[in-house]
Amino acid sequence: MPRTPRSNPTAPTLDKTIHEPIRLGIISALAVHPSLTFNELKQRLDTTDGNVSVHARKLEDAGYLTCHKGFEGRVPRTEYKITAAGRRAMEKYFAQMLALIEATKAK
Repeated sequence: MPRTPRSNPTAPTLDKTIHEPIRLGIISALAVHPSLTFNELKQRLDTTDGNVSVHARKLEDAGYLTCHKGFEGRVPRTEYKITAAGRRAMEKYFAQMLALIEATKAK
């Protein structure tokens, strides 16, 4: 008979929008830089155009970052910035992860 997981009312519910590794990388990078371009994020995360695009859109839809599209000369430029809501969500996520780590150490 398969075991069913027990719910733990004291366990934090992690923000699934941030928890995905590429999105966590994007939000973390933007937390320490005033803004980053699409190409800068792609290089920092060592990922594909599609990954940056899809995951940045999810963060944007959640209100965690803003996206400004423009041109630098004739070259398209997409720039991202973390929002206040994104910073709060990231800080809450990190606090929850630290609490989980500390709870694990205590066992």
